[in-house]
Amino acid sequence: MGDPLLQQVAAPVRHFDAQLAALVADLDDTMRALSGAGIAAPQIGVSLRVVIFELQENPRYPDVAPVPYTVLVNPVLAPLGDAQEEGWEGCLSVPGMRGLVPRYRHLRYRGFDLHGAPLERTVEGFHARVVQHEVDHLDGVLYPQRIADLRNFGFEDALTGRLTATPD
Repeated sequence: MGDPLLQQVAAPVRHFDAQLAALVADLDDTMRALSGAGIAAPQIGVSLRVVIFELQENPRYPDVAPVPYTVLVNPVLAPLGDAQEEGWEGCLSVPGMRGLVPRYRHLRYRGFDLHGAPLERTVEGFHARVVQHEVDHLDGVLYPQRIADLRNFGFEDALTGRLTATPD
């Protein structure tokens, strides 16, 4: 948090090539090493519109439905309705902190996979939360900017007992 790159709008990917594959491999290694549910290219110093996310058996999220491994390039999100819900979020770029963030409950996302094939899904719940959190990184937004009431933002240790599953 504070790095100027994390405050910028990332550039669209123009080429689906070996450089993109290497970037995705770096994102994957970083996400797994930190037990995250997702990560965006700007978080590792690359200003491109690429995110990955997945949730299978993760000790940080024991009660959350699985989210399939996804490489999402040049994503576009479309909320399906106005319904939102608050959920606790954290971030690999804001370590040790959590905040209660409102997000759309249902949405459709589209973009491309690692090889440039079109990808489109309609999702809800935690899956929808994760993709919104990660795509925010591509638009220069960190989750604390979305917190409605800063009394619901603090160090994870201090919030123990109030937290439920959260994307990183």
